[in-house]
Amino acid sequence: MNRKSAPGLPFMKMHGLGNDFVVLDLRAGGAAPLAGVVARIADRQRGVGFDQLATIEADDQADVRLRFWNADGSVSAACGNATRCIARFVMDETGRDRLSLRTDHGVLLAEDAGQGLTRVNMGPPVLDWRAIPLAQDVDIDHLPIDGDPVATGMGNPHVTFFVDDAAFVDLASFGPAMEHHPLYPQRTNVEVVQVVSADEIILRIWERGTGPTLASGSCSCAAAVAAARRGLTGRRVTVNVPGGVLRIDWRDDGVWMEGPTAHVFSGVLTPEWLAS
Repeated sequence: MNRKSAPGLPFMKMHGLGNDFVVLDLRAGGAAPLAGVVARIADRQRGVGFDQLATIEADDQADVRLRFWNADGSVSAACGNATRCIARFVMDETGRDRLSLRTDHGVLLAEDAGQGLTRVNMGPPVLDWRAIPLAQDVDIDHLPIDGDPVATGMGNPHVTFFVDDAAFVDLASFGPAMEHHPLYPQRTNVEVVQVVSADEIILRIWERGTGPTLASGSCSCAAAVAAARRGLTGRRVTVNVPGGVLRIDWRDDGVWMEGPTAHVFSGVLTPEWLAS
């Protein structure tokens, strides 16, 4: 699908465990929409609605180039579930079972995990305070924030809190307060984690620039890495999010994420709506 196939702007609607995306295939040409248009498309009443928007572009060093935007129109360097959804789409399109995908976080490898599942290597976690980024040099395993959270970078910033019962956290107020904490100059994704066992956690998510989501690949990776660094789990865990289950495996070559994907429908944003 590309912009030349129909008047207006063709798109695909995809989701990974309810973490939903609008995907624009620009490999045949065309430009990504401006931030204001991205935010309009994200409107679930007057647009299409999504947690993130992604574009697929041609690349001379990887199979495809991916770019990501949050629902408020801000740019994100990484989006794990969207990467998995697009990887599955391109693998189905090409008949291949392995791909390379260039993002602002680096070149990520994806592979068919069997049984309809898709696995992506999100790369090594970012564990330097400057690169996460944080506003000052602090102990990233014990941030000077109430609740003693952990800081991690996965191509985007994360703060992870460990609690006895994730269901009792008022995410609607806690999430935005932490997203805009002054220690995070570019804002942050917020994870609330309940450890079930050495290989299982429960995760609730507040995504930077979007709000509460049913799932998030990068947040699941960051939460798993933070739990392992704290010694609360091993490096391979099942992550239970409101939308389902992801499996995270922090290996020597990066953090691998595995789970289901869905291509829900394809459509076209009309020229009239785009110009309004």
